[in-house]
Amino acid sequence: MIRIEEELVVNNKTIDARILSRMFLAGAKNLEAKKEWINELNVFPVPDGDTGTNMTMTIMAAAAEVGSLGEPDMESLAKAISSGSLRGARGNSGVILSQLLRGFTRSVKNSKELDAIDIAAAMEKGVETAYKAVMKPKEGTILTVAREAAAKAVELAETAEALDTFFQSVIAHAEETLAKTPEMLPVLKEAGVVDSGGQGLLEVYHGAYDGFLGKEIDYTQFDKAKGPAVTKIDAQTEADIKFGYCTEFIILLNQPMSEETEHEFKKFLMSLGDSIVLVADDEIVKVHVHTNHPGQAIEKALTFGALSRMKIDNMREEHQEKLIKDAEKMAKEQAEQEEKEEAAQPPKEVGFISVSVGKGMTEIFKELGVDYLIEGGQTMNPSTEDMLNAIAKVNAKTIYIFPNNKNIVLAANQARDLTEDKEIVVVPTKTIPQGITAMISYVPEKNSAENTEAMLQAIEHVKTGQITYAVRDTRIDDKEIHEGDMMGIGDHGILAVGKDRMEVAKETVAQMVDDESEVISIYYGADTEEAEAEELATALEEAYPDCDVELNAGGQPIYYYVISVE
Repeated sequence: MIRIEEELVVNNKTIDARILSRMFLAGAKNLEAKKEWINELNVFPVPDGDTGTNMTMTIMAAAAEVGSLGEPDMESLAKAISSGSLRGARGNSGVILSQLLRGFTRSVKNSKELDAIDIAAAMEKGVETAYKAVMKPKEGTILTVAREAAAKAVELAETAEALDTFFQSVIAHAEETLAKTPEMLPVLKEAGVVDSGGQGLLEVYHGAYDGFLGKEIDYTQFDKAKGPAVTKIDAQTEADIKFGYCTEFIILLNQPMSEETEHEFKKFLMSLGDSIVLVADDEIVKVHVHTNHPGQAIEKALTFGALSRMKIDNMREEHQEKLIKDAEKMAKEQAEQEEKEEAAQPPKEVGFISVSVGKGMTEIFKELGVDYLIEGGQTMNPSTEDMLNAIAKVNAKTIYIFPNNKNIVLAANQARDLTEDKEIVVVPTKTIPQGITAMISYVPEKNSAENTEAMLQAIEHVKTGQITYAVRDTRIDDKEIHEGDMMGIGDHGILAVGKDRMEVAKETVAQMVDDESEVISIYYGADTEEAEAEELATALEEAYPDCDVELNAGGQPIYYYVISVE
């Protein structure tokens, strides 16, 4: 919700340093609030999704200096904005924004009050300064929006009777210009977005106008759809990133740089790359360039003085990160939408939750009809909260939970006791095979009590052996175990120990099979080759001809084999 505290604009014809300071800080605040949205619009000059961040860091560096002034006069305010933004400038758009601010403040620094004519002239000076800093200005960018806004300001200034209507008209023209940027830059039109830098500048204008009116606004609450012609960037939108490294630094000059030297330095940078912005002051030079050879740019710069605030970013990497981030965001939004849609549906009669570990095990449970899988990881110890979150996501009146580990049964029971709006049945399965058997045993025609009883009876007949390795020397069940030994761990203790895991697996099965055994199921783990597992299956088929031997890719960690006998 937007909170507005109006302050009466007593003088609607001029602004002083106090009001200009308030306008600047409000503009910075609005830009900061919208930075992530502006990042999403960023496809030019490279789609690395950082325009909003760069512009925000630039303006907030200046805002920090302005905020420390107290009650500034126009000269000190101008110096704080200019120096702060120049030193804090990041990225192509950030440097351009710093130059717009630098030119504006140079024009007003000797004034006590500013009328519409003064403001228009300052905006024009800002545009002039920014265009000089950019080697090859492109239309359809922040520069275009700034130029058109300044031109409209100059057009209206002579006849402007009040600053509020003057500002409104200038901002309205800036919005119209921004909406046209996709027609000026094909890459914007292809992506279905307006220029990100231009959008950022417009947000500064909007915030500044709020500051002029004396409004206090929560800028974090805004409707993205209000932005002109703005749509979501297609994650597949690619730009050919010809020069891979965004390189920035400040040169602390040994002596002032002449115009001739500045021109020669610019030409040198042009030979290395593009997106060049170079700003020379009396004591420092701010450099921004996209290049494949950042070291050469740095070496050249060192001939003019010491370097400060160096930054080199791999834009190809940033672009990939952005695509990944966009994909993750889209997937999350889709999942949330699906959850909402499912929640809106009437609940089904029965649902199932199972703890699982390993891709293969998870796929088996899914094929059997389990609604929600809790990945247990190596330790397989999800919390009560994990259970409750799973219960919340399953839209069913009755939910069966298969913990599949004795250490998880208690957490599942606690989740059951904490759930009031659904019937929760915890089937105390202690192994993955028991969970699979319990799920197979479910009969839709039976009621909850009947199915629970059938599942409990079924899992009693499942014996499980797990083949893993010992992490230290020990003695268990009268068996000497040494670090690195293979172990067959049964439901109630160690079944086999040895050096060869194939032999240990066979011995483990031998300890579990009896005259009533009918099925041997093998689930081989992530660290077991399929060929080895097939060899084990063949050996067990030969050893137990009366049993059906089933081989499955479990994909579980830690355990080379999980073997069940029923």
